[in-house]
Amino acid sequence: MLTKKLVLKLFEAFSIERWNDFIRPFEMIEMDKSAEKMVLAYIIGKFEENQGNIINWDWMIYASFFDLLKKIALCDIKSPVQRMIKTEYPEEYKKLNEWVVAQYKDVIEDAELYQMFCDYMTGKDIEDVKNPEEKAIIKRTQRVLRAAHKFSAMREFQMLQVVNEPYRTKDIEKQLNKDIESFLDLRGLQLLITKQRPYEFLLMVEQLRFQTRWNQTPRVPKTSVLGHSYFVAILTLILGRQPNLEMCPNRRYNNFFSGLFHDLPEAVTRDILSPVKQATDELPSIVKSIEDEIVRKELLPLMEDFYQDELMYFTSDEFENRIIIPQPETTENNSKTSKYTYTLERVSFEDLNQKFNEDKYCPVDGKLVRLADHISAFVEADSSIKFGITSTHLQQGRDNIKRSYEKKGSVNGINLSEFFALFN
Repeated sequence: MLTKKLVLKLFEAFSIERWNDFIRPFEMIEMDKSAEKMVLAYIIGKFEENQGNIINWDWMIYASFFDLLKKIALCDIKSPVQRMIKTEYPEEYKKLNEWVVAQYKDVIEDAELYQMFCDYMTGKDIEDVKNPEEKAIIKRTQRVLRAAHKFSAMREFQMLQVVNEPYRTKDIEKQLNKDIESFLDLRGLQLLITKQRPYEFLLMVEQLRFQTRWNQTPRVPKTSVLGHSYFVAILTLILGRQPNLEMCPNRRYNNFFSGLFHDLPEAVTRDILSPVKQATDELPSIVKSIEDEIVRKELLPLMEDFYQDELMYFTSDEFENRIIIPQPETTENNSKTSKYTYTLERVSFEDLNQKFNEDKYCPVDGKLVRLADHISAFVEADSSIKFGITSTHLQQGRDNIKRSYEKKGSVNGINLSEFFALFN
């Protein structure tokens, strides 16, 4: 259940600065860190799957969301201090987590989601799992997420290290190296640390962290394309939690990561503003065609074979409801072979629910991703206007989004006219 309170609480992560007692070569923001952490978790998790290890992606997605909620609540306490409280005062740390959960009692109206958050913060989400095999899978998934958390912090440190005197950073470098040591058995992390192909791909994704949205107008807070992408992924997750709608696991997974990677092409094309894209009738399709071509040339070679097709699926027709249908290949004499190719098909929301809500179809609620993308853009504009930093671009952008959804009515089972009305 998406509410104004929850959206604005999540949006606070765009205002939380990281490493603010160091010289920083660029703004380091909590939402951006959460985004890079999940990109890394995806990469490391995919390497684990390629080695035959099962990853519980549902658990990972919600854990990343809950970690962000915790960070928003505890942003005034530095990570080293939190670590000391956890190790030296475990009972107080437990009470601190209970306090965090209490901060969201009136913010998260989805009772099931709030209970999941409570269980995660108290550790019951793992303790209460009775099946040893399932518990082992969750613990493996937890290690992947922790490794991604540590390496994303290390990447931030590496970028600020070049502009800080060595005496300021030497102790932190030692601690980061010590923290990441216990995860070095993970193949994906090995390749990232030794700067192999996954590292080169990460560097391209990181460019989204340096690209500012709405860059033609002053705005507070500024948001990066990468941070925006994670915000969209979380909003898509929440929007998918509709009453009486049980999505198959692959659909939930596809929705989240389609949101996270929906702006991936902008790593090589940069953001083209919506008004410019709409300058002529044919320009949107032309721009999309050019983006696809550049992605194939510059990004595709940096992706591993075992997740290349999936990432391209996330970024192809990213705002359309879609599925994949396997099609038998045929030989020259039209006889069927044992090989299969795949075709992407656009489908309605009704068909997603009634015909294709199964893992084998790889269903994606692309229209939910688009809805989340518009909510993000709306809040970005509206928040700046409320802070007193406004412009014609922001006012028109906000008002155009609001008007469009007042006319559209329901999108994938969701009517947001009431949600937008709350921002009057």
